[in-house]
Parts: sequence; C-alpha cells; structure tokens
Amino acid sequence: MNRSYIKYIASLILFGFNGIVASHISLSSYEIVFTRTLIGSLFLVLVFGFSKQKMRFLSNKSHFLYLCLSGVAMGASWMFLYEAYTQIGVSIATLAYYCGPVIVMVLSPLLFKERMTSAKLIGFLAVLTGMLCVSGQAMSEEKTLFGLICGLLSAVMYAVMVIFNKKAVSITGLENSMWQLMASFATVFLFLGLKQGFSINIASGDWLPILILGIVNTGIGCYFYFSSIGLLPVQTVAICGYLEPLSALLFSAALLGERLSLVQILGALLILGGAAFGELYRRKLPANSSLTT
Repeated sequence: MNRSYIKYIASLILFGFNGIVASHISLSSYEIVFTRTLIGSLFLVLVFGFSKQKMRFLSNKSHFLYLCLSGVAMGASWMFLYEAYTQIGVSIATLAYYCGPVIVMVLSPLLFKERMTSAKLIGFLAVLTGMLCVSGQAMSEEKTLFGLICGLLSAVMYAVMVIFNKKAVSITGLENSMWQLMASFATVFLFLGLKQGFSINIASGDWLPILILGIVNTGIGCYFYFSSIGLLPVQTVAICGYLEPLSALLFSAALLGERLSLVQILGALLILGGAAFGELYRRKLPANSSLTT
C-alpha cells in the first residue's frame, strides 16, 4: 500500500473521530466549530506557506467567490452537525449528515446536467427509507426533534458546500481546502460575534481536545486528504470514502456507549449502501474534490 492510500485512509479515520473528540469539549457547538476552524485554518496556512505553492485564486475571481460560498456553507453545516452531536448523539447525527451526498446526487441533473439514472434513483430511495427508519426510531426513543432537524440541515448545507465547490474548478488541492476553511472560520466568527460576542470561557480540561480537533483532526486530516485524493483512482476514493461514517459509528459505539437498534442498523445500512450505490455510478464522471466533514 503506497503513501497516498495510507494518508487517505488516515484522513477518513481522523474525520470519523471528530464527534468523539468533540464530546469531550464542554463548549457549545458553535464555539467548538469556531475553535476548530480557527486552528485548522492557521495550520493549513502554515502548510501552504511551507509548500511554496502558487496562489491561483486571483486567476478566476468568480471561482474564488464560489469557493468562499462553499466555505460559508461548510461553516453552517458544521455548526448544525455539532449541535446534532449534542442533541441526538454522534451515530444518528452522522447518519443524518451523510444524506448530504445523496442530495447532491439528486440535484446534479439540474445543476450539472448529469443524467438521472435508475441507479441514482434507487440509491436516493434507499437513503430516504433508511433516514425514515433512523429518525422514526429516534423519535420513539424521545430524541429531540430539534437535533434531528439540525442533522438534516447539516446535510443540506453539505450539499450546498459541494455544489459551489464543484463550480470552483480552477482552485484545487491544498489551496482549495485552505480558502474554504478560512471562509468557514469567517462565517462562524461572524455568527459567534452576533450571538454572544467573542468572549469564550475555555476550561483547562478543554484545551487538549480542542487542540487535537483543530490540529490533528482538521489540519492534518485535511492535509492528508487533499494531498492524497489526486493521486488515487476515483473509484477508490469513492469506495474508501465510506470509511468515515462507518468509523464514526464504530467509535461512538465503542467509546461513547451509543447503540443503534435493529431498525436503526437497517436504516444505517440503507443510508450508507444507497449513498455508495448511487455515488459509484456518479463517480464515473470526473468530479472536483471538496472538504467533506
């Protein structure tokens, strides 16, 4: 296994560990995202500076605007996702979030002139059925409706993020990730300022998981991700990408004691299986990469 495979798989496992690390931080969901995007952005700026790559964003300002809008959507998506982690747990929030790729798949015929195939339709119906299984069971277990809505809104914002990112075709790789994460930070920065000001009380016990989430899971994870996907076959990237939600489910079960019922396990299989089924057919066409978690 070459270094690109190792870096890509490592990035997916790091992303899958996000909810576990966040569960050990006593800050609010938007404060966690604020610290994550701040530290991750600074790390990627340093990596980009040391890599001595040329900036490409000035060559096409419309693409840079698309990328900034993608970053805004990513910041919103992460705030919804981390609130869902708090309200309904890592496993169910992750499954809701992973409806995002299917939303992109369904909208692609309208936005990118891609053909709606029977495989895509089957994948969408499977994900929809799976989400009904997961959410219905969660409601019967008195999980909050607000948490489920946050999870689904994180998926919608994920779809918006990917759609705008796909339009920024001239800005790729590490620079793409850096600008997107910086735009995400700016979004959360403004939201936090309007909501409560910029005073954040961080307990001494929170610093270690905050630094791990910002530097390791976000900074190093994004660096591994974007430095490897361009060197791997597209089908490999698509298939292995599902290690992220699978690892999140396993970590939440092993480390947080979260358990899915049989109905929810069926729903999880339908969501991940349906998304993967439709994604593999969609990935036959080249697609611009985006930061996925």
